[in-house]
Amino acid sequence: MSLSKNMWRLAGGVATAALFASGVAQGAGLPKTMIWTSYDFGSAGFAQASGVANAFKKQYGTRIRIVPSGTGIGRMLPVTQRKAHYGFLATETYFASEGTYDFAVTQWGPQNLRIVLAPPTTTGLTVPKGSKFADGHNLKGIRLGYVKGNPSVNVKTDALLAYAGLKRSDITPVWFGGYGVMKGARLSGKIDGFLMSPFSGITRELEASPAGIEWIQFDPADKAGWDRIQEIAPMYAPASTDVGAGMVSGKPVNIAVFRYPMMVTYADRSEAEVYEITKAMDEAFDGYKNVNATMPNWAISKSGKTPADVAWHPGSVKYLKEKGVWTAADEAWNVARIARQDKVQEEWDNATDAFNEWRAAEKKKKNKIKVSEAWPKYWADHRKKVGLD
Repeated sequence: MSLSKNMWRLAGGVATAALFASGVAQGAGLPKTMIWTSYDFGSAGFAQASGVANAFKKQYGTRIRIVPSGTGIGRMLPVTQRKAHYGFLATETYFASEGTYDFAVTQWGPQNLRIVLAPPTTTGLTVPKGSKFADGHNLKGIRLGYVKGNPSVNVKTDALLAYAGLKRSDITPVWFGGYGVMKGARLSGKIDGFLMSPFSGITRELEASPAGIEWIQFDPADKAGWDRIQEIAPMYAPASTDVGAGMVSGKPVNIAVFRYPMMVTYADRSEAEVYEITKAMDEAFDGYKNVNATMPNWAISKSGKTPADVAWHPGSVKYLKEKGVWTAADEAWNVARIARQDKVQEEWDNATDAFNEWRAAEKKKKNKIKVSEAWPKYWADHRKKVGLD
């Protein structure tokens, strides 16, 4: 269910809703009001989106409302419906572009998404201090939190299990209706841990709790383990850091790095608007760079570089080229990623046509096909057949 590793390493339209028709702020080239989606309250994504929104209000007078959600579908849907301009998204961006996991249903399918900016950040699994599960090789039987409708959390958690050659069947997965509620379960001892950002309010709260936190270690020297991680989550790479909750300066922990939160919109959004948004993100940087320890990664020299989950929007690319950030390697990666997205959409259409023909043939035989059950498997088999997986 992933892009080839080589692609990830190449770098080393619909009318807008009435909500958007509020005009352009004088002199800034920005909409006067915007709606953005993000992870729910207490998350690093919400804190970062809010920090940028506050800076935009002070510098440009642009009012931004943040719509938080604990699920990937909840963050994507307002953007898809054009009720939100941009999403501060996680790996649901990749799954939505591929039409996989929760997006493999006929109501969704591959989404033609584009990145505005995508800062790198670290992430991993935490457990209480002194836990026997602090070594990534020793996770058998651990109780980990999973979130319904949030493949961004669930699949990446599965990937980290794969480091030790484990699957969900080797642990105790505990399911929740949203991301934020896992904090209470961890505090009450109902779970051992869940996927976290070192910079979220939730992680800070757990750090300050009586049990504290300890990061599960994933040794970057374990090539076989990391190969298994990247087979499931190609957006992950090894990272050693001593910056964040539960960490001590000078004693780095071995966790993972990926792009989060990615500022994402649809490919058909105006190039002129995305150019202005990218420019504003750069020019307002001093107003939000100190919101938390990871905000400096929004500098365009970091957040404007490939690879990431989907291709960059041409409006963003135009500005990054003007600032000398976008390189030939970035362009090559972006062209390849767009070609990949086009191929996925083409094969979705091909699979849909073939599936409908098969259903019609089965109907003539008096065989009833339940689409909600048959289609995801049909699409998964088709992806393998045409080399998408």
